[in-house]
Amino acid sequence: MRPHTHHARKALLAALTAGITLSVGGFGTAMAANVGSAPTEHGAAQRIAAIGNGQAKNVILFIGDGMGDSEITVARDYLHGAAGSFEGLDAIGQPSKLNDTQAATGQYTTYSVGDGIADKGKAVITPVTDSAASGSGWATGTKTYNNAIDVDTNGNPQMNLLELAKAAGKATGNVTTAEIQDATPAVLGSHSTLRSCYGPQGKSDGSSDNSAKNCEASQLLQNGGIGSISEQLLQTRADVTLGGGNKYFKQTAQAGTYQGKTLEEQAAARGYNYITDPTKLSSVTSADQNTPLIGLFSSGNMPTQYLASEATAQNPSKDAQPVQCTTNPEWLGKSGASLADMTDSAISLLSKNQQGSSNGYFLQVEGASIDKQDHNANACGQIGETDDLDKAISAALKKVDLSNTLIIVTADHAHTSQIVESQPAYALSTVLKSPVDGSRIVVAYGTADTDAKNDTGGYNGGSMSHTGTQLRIAASGPGAQRVSGLTDQTDNFYTIAKTLGLASSSQEIAALSNDAKLAIAKEGKAISAQLNAFNGDASVSYQLTDPAGTSIAKSVSDSTVSGIRLNTTAITPIDLSQHLEEGKSYILTVKGLQSGVEKTISFQGPAKAASGYTPVTPSAKADGHGITSADDIGTLGTRQLGRTGTAVVAILLLMLAVGSAGGLLLAWRKGVFSK
Repeated sequence: MRPHTHHARKALLAALTAGITLSVGGFGTAMAANVGSAPTEHGAAQRIAAIGNGQAKNVILFIGDGMGDSEITVARDYLHGAAGSFEGLDAIGQPSKLNDTQAATGQYTTYSVGDGIADKGKAVITPVTDSAASGSGWATGTKTYNNAIDVDTNGNPQMNLLELAKAAGKATGNVTTAEIQDATPAVLGSHSTLRSCYGPQGKSDGSSDNSAKNCEASQLLQNGGIGSISEQLLQTRADVTLGGGNKYFKQTAQAGTYQGKTLEEQAAARGYNYITDPTKLSSVTSADQNTPLIGLFSSGNMPTQYLASEATAQNPSKDAQPVQCTTNPEWLGKSGASLADMTDSAISLLSKNQQGSSNGYFLQVEGASIDKQDHNANACGQIGETDDLDKAISAALKKVDLSNTLIIVTADHAHTSQIVESQPAYALSTVLKSPVDGSRIVVAYGTADTDAKNDTGGYNGGSMSHTGTQLRIAASGPGAQRVSGLTDQTDNFYTIAKTLGLASSSQEIAALSNDAKLAIAKEGKAISAQLNAFNGDASVSYQLTDPAGTSIAKSVSDSTVSGIRLNTTAITPIDLSQHLEEGKSYILTVKGLQSGVEKTISFQGPAKAASGYTPVTPSAKADGHGITSADDIGTLGTRQLGRTGTAVVAILLLMLAVGSAGGLLLAWRKGVFSK
């Protein structure tokens, strides 16, 4: 009998006894424990057969970054007393609290497969994950190495939940208290071999360029890559994106259509509603693919709710003067941009836009600084962020209907804080006094030296570390039973995909590009390729040849993060004008780099003119998107999607004579033309 089969049968029998309708077919089978090798393929880390066949119109995923069971307990004991409970955080997964018979709670494992880019391509189990590898796990269903964003262990991009939800015609949102380029929000909008590749100038405010340090060179637009995280977030085009990190939007594009323009300017040119004033959030009344919302309300990570407390070495005087947390005057909850405020706004905007109201939505919400303040041994900071997440969950529960919405609450990894009996001699600690029950709470941090504090609040030249323990995952709404028992972090991808009816297996995702279209369009003397419905691909490569097989132009495709970045819900244009000569014939081949789907078209260059030919850049469209170059892709309008996301926008085709086209195709099939 395979490992876990006995337990899966017991779970199945128990659920049947309770009268729950079960469906294990197509979701994943019980798998061996991957003894001797690391699971690196899509879906390979699934631990058990999942139960439940619930379908939901909407899914909201709440992530407490670094929120292990210990971090939850620290915050609960301080804020609500040892016998208390959170209004939102502790209600999800509890049938009696929400009158939700489908509610369930489980645990999942979080390991990664490699530590940093040096381990790219290696199948090495790493027990302690970072936020990038863990987020990539639930976003794509694929294990990867620490520091990687939505790529497998070889650096190949993997389609994520937001991209798949868009392909299915759903509205999408991404909310965080971190910089939106940070690992957890980044896994829904980008693919990067290094999590630090924030923008075209690396991880800077635009006054300098450190991209050589923070980005793999092949990913940068000027080297034929798919672009930095920020550039890809703009291309992915979620309906609602809220968080911090506006200083990185001061960076300037180094290549492509927007070369020389800042990311702020690029957002405006692409039709975004870009705001930085938190008081303006409540006045935003719409956000959709025509005018998506990006709200970046702080230069970096958003300020925490509570001012920092200080952890110190063992000191008996602290027992006589325990700490109570005080509100941070810079916390943006005072300006209408707490995590609860942002969650409330996101749900309202997604629910009423055309896609969300008809097809539903997928929304991810992150309480980011539980982790960041735990790194700094800052008990009050992490407590306030946990409270902010709890209030965001409560806000969601007041707005949604659990009969058609699944809410999942979990974390990306655990952290180092522990409630202990007394101040330890070997570790830093903070002594708190609960304002609710007056209890004395000693919070200890034991994963860095006590005498090496640095200028960022960390210790030992770095910071307190993550831990590798399994994590709580709780769910309420249709499909909640899928989180029951012990699963892996990658199973969360399948829980969400199956509940929303998204493609989830490698074959299903690749098949989304089966109806891909390639056509040639003219505007004046400009000629562009029009790519449509490559919905199973994050990027494509192309090659332009003449009938003799001579290569005229191509995208760089010798690296896994190179190629043309796609927009799932819009035509992706490739401007060919600069490569074409009057009266000549050409063959264009475009290949989806994830699906392998290949499309070829033959066409004529611009007509001969007595005065000669000068390539003309197509004018911008009324929606502000315009046709872009091969290096950087904008959106040429948007298309209304059906549930499958394969609706085709009518485009202008350049028709060829039947005989000529037939001859070219025959020659192509015989291998005359180089691919």
